[in-house]
Amino acid sequence: MSFKQVVEATPRVNRSELAVPGSSPHMFEKAARSAADVVFLDLEDAVAPDMKEEARRNVIEAINDIDWGDKTLSVRINGLDTPYMYRDVVDLLERCSERLDLIMIPKVGTAADVYTVDCLVTQIETAKGRKKRVGFELIIETALGMQNVHEIAAASPRNESLHFGVADYAASVRARTVKIGGVHPDYGVLTDPDAQGERAFFWADPWHYAIARMVVAARANGLRPVDGPFGDIRDPDGYRAAAKRAAVLGCEGKWAIHPSQIALANEVFSPSPQEVERARRILEAMEQAKREGKGAVSLDGRLIDIASIRQAQALVAKAEQIARLEGGD
Repeated sequence: MSFKQVVEATPRVNRSELAVPGSSPHMFEKAARSAADVVFLDLEDAVAPDMKEEARRNVIEAINDIDWGDKTLSVRINGLDTPYMYRDVVDLLERCSERLDLIMIPKVGTAADVYTVDCLVTQIETAKGRKKRVGFELIIETALGMQNVHEIAAASPRNESLHFGVADYAASVRARTVKIGGVHPDYGVLTDPDAQGERAFFWADPWHYAIARMVVAARANGLRPVDGPFGDIRDPDGYRAAAKRAAVLGCEGKWAIHPSQIALANEVFSPSPQEVERARRILEAMEQAKREGKGAVSLDGRLIDIASIRQAQALVAKAEQIARLEGGD
């Protein structure tokens, strides 16, 4: 184990993250009552240029007036390369209540982008006497951002999560796709011929490398890695498969661009009862070994190492967070 210790970001349940356009206030109440763990009100891609100011007013009013319950509440501001970003930040922090939890920064390309927003946010919080420090969600959705993802992840103590923005990333690297997420029929592996000369073609995930790299940067800096959107809301099986791939790689959750995707994300990114039970048994075995003065811990005939114990602790902690959020035991 390295002498350097990773400090974990503010713990939050982040299985499902619902995107809601700031220009569609009729959706706000429904989002507040949904089963989404996180709701982000969008001022960026989902809002036309001539609607930016109105959307900003809508979002500020919604944060102040709507009962968001125990949800984590975020706002996606416009990019640093637009004339809207500074006013998004200023108006949000000068006019919003302390209910705002996070600011989502899109198309982060360098650590300096994060530093810039951090400087502005810190000045406003100090000047207005805000008591709650706003955290940052960062979207990695360009080749530049992926190149600098490790520096970006470490750029601010406000950082809480990294998100993979597949659509803009695909455009940035000029990938041959027009879909938002999912697989591609040309991206796969052709096996060698078998004894009968037959060959099989297996589809693969073109976003495997990008997500895996983002996960490493996030985990190395104590942040939550979150997979981004899946565009075909008519394909729940495709969404579930993409979510499972992201979960296997270490992501904690996935975006929902439609309410129908919330339950799918919550299902995939919640530990199963069997996983939680085994994790609890691992921790019980560890405690029993301590009481008996044993140096080694075993369960069901298998030696339990330090990594297994840490994984069990993290899984149980997550299950307890989810239970509290959902009103369970």
